[in-house]
Amino acid sequence: MTTQEKIIKNKLGVLELANMLGNVSKACKVMGYSRDSFYRFKELYEEGGELALQEISRRKPIVKNRVEELVEKAVVKMAIDMPAFGQLRASNELKKQGVVVSPGGVRSVWLRHDLETFQKRLKALSAKVSQEGIILTDEQVAALERAKAEKVAQGEIETHHPGYLGAQDTYYVGNIKGVGHIYQQTFIDTYSKVAFVKLYDRKNALVAADVLNDKIVPFFEQNDVRLLRVLTDRGTEYCGNREEHEYQLYLALEDIDHTKTKAKSPQTNGICERFHRTIQEEFYAIAFRKKLYNNLQDLQKDVDSWLNYYNNDRTHTGKYCYGKTPMQTFKDSLHLAKDKLLEKIMQPYALNDNKKMADFTSQPSIEGFNWRAISTQSDS
Repeated sequence: MTTQEKIIKNKLGVLELANMLGNVSKACKVMGYSRDSFYRFKELYEEGGELALQEISRRKPIVKNRVEELVEKAVVKMAIDMPAFGQLRASNELKKQGVVVSPGGVRSVWLRHDLETFQKRLKALSAKVSQEGIILTDEQVAALERAKAEKVAQGEIETHHPGYLGAQDTYYVGNIKGVGHIYQQTFIDTYSKVAFVKLYDRKNALVAADVLNDKIVPFFEQNDVRLLRVLTDRGTEYCGNREEHEYQLYLALEDIDHTKTKAKSPQTNGICERFHRTIQEEFYAIAFRKKLYNNLQDLQKDVDSWLNYYNNDRTHTGKYCYGKTPMQTFKDSLHLAKDKLLEKIMQPYALNDNKKMADFTSQPSIEGFNWRAISTQSDS
């Protein structure tokens, strides 16, 4: 159990104890909280559920104390150009270029851009190389080779291009009078962080498959990319008898591999968990205070509007995005997925077999391929 989960559990405990005893003072005395804290917890819980009870830092950034934008860009560029440099050496090198910033200032900028460690700077460099095709300097090549020799993967999601792995999860939005229970099916491309959301009044295998069929698979097909694998938890909407389970049947039909998270380890699907927190704080918590919804369609319409902003306008600081929007990251890295597909198609064609190579070169361009036909041919 994480520290945040323990904090939430304690706060829920005092609320439940007060309800059971019917006495707020006694519950606060037993749990070690003040009455003011109790009523603050109660208000937060009623407004935002369990997520609202997590510990939020009260410190607010003092924007006026930050470095100038030109200096910040120079510090970020230094992290990409010279990933092996520490904050002190980066500060000294920048001073040679006429950019005056202290080592502490360098670290502050790197923290804001998720570049504070050598490994994170290498990931930023790798993403820039793969997406923009830049030519590496000797220092960058040396840094990447050093990282490759020392790399030890511990719990990171393996994803190499759009469509390589999608994360799917169910989020309980709440119970609205006149509408009933609302469940959200969430899907996120783990490489580009492009997200899809569809709302339902139930949680079962049929709706889990429906969102794939209605939104996700058509999106990848329109962009000539194939969804290779999906990561889900072990909920009944995702797991079951393959011969009767609608979700499992759909994955088999589309030739999509299914990976499940470790039992009792929801953090292994942390990309969806983090997105759920974002959509709760940036959309639901605001929307439900501004508007009364009488049906699911109206809410879905507003969700789609926010999602368009999230994918196309809201910059993302996650791995492989580095300040770009999810959709821009997706577009910039499409060639990675298509290169992988091309390699897969070419595997059956031996280089020393002229007839097979002639057959291959006579095929239509990659944009014109029928993905389902390709998967069927490769299986045979």
